[in-house]
Amino acid sequence: MATQGAAFAQWLQDSAVVEDALTAAQQTVLQAAWHFLNHRGRDYFSVRLLSHVLLQAGTGLKVAQLARLLGISRSAAAAQQGLSSKEVVQAAHHRLAGRAHGKLLPRYAGPIAHFLHQQPQATRWDLLAFIQRTWGVSVSRMALHNFLKKYGLDATSQVVDVPAPGATLPTPTADNPPSGVPAAPPPPAPILVPATAAGVPDREASAVPWPTRDFFLPPPRTPAPSCSCPRP
Repeated sequence: MATQGAAFAQWLQDSAVVEDALTAAQQTVLQAAWHFLNHRGRDYFSVRLLSHVLLQAGTGLKVAQLARLLGISRSAAAAQQGLSSKEVVQAAHHRLAGRAHGKLLPRYAGPIAHFLHQQPQATRWDLLAFIQRTWGVSVSRMALHNFLKKYGLDATSQVVDVPAPGATLPTPTADNPPSGVPAAPPPPAPILVPATAAGVPDREASAVPWPTRDFFLPPPRTPAPSCSCPRP
């Protein structure tokens, strides 16, 4: 018992929690939490369940104190404070199913783009197997779809080769477009419209038909400025 009491006091001291400042009820709750951690370990699910209980139990302890006792960040503890029991269980199910948030890191975008360029016919299952084989990460197809859409990798035609440093790049032309970029269609041929010497197109000589009189607005018929016009 003396050894357990010393270990409990050391746990509080390491978490910057003053034991003498705790009430009898708070010491009882923290002793139960300490025994739970020693019995079940400090894995994700044990800490998640214990943090949910302590944050909702109304112990009077601050969120920062509970975060230090459980070994999690204060922001994570504050985010869990507003979750319901159902949401905590759903988060645990998502983690077991491989759909935990943040598994696909931004640094994975480069190797995934290289894989898609080397194997443009690869399916989503092939890409999931590549991710599992490379980083040991298991994710869902929806998480992979969102990741590819976020970094513009959902279309393999947009993935192009990146030349090595110091390599000479060919000058892109209409006949030799850059790699991975479709050739642009040729510009349409200009339409030549003959004009008279005065610069006004002739109805008979012009290649474009001259619009009828109904196309133009009628001339103004107001003899004097309207009442809506501003005074000079």
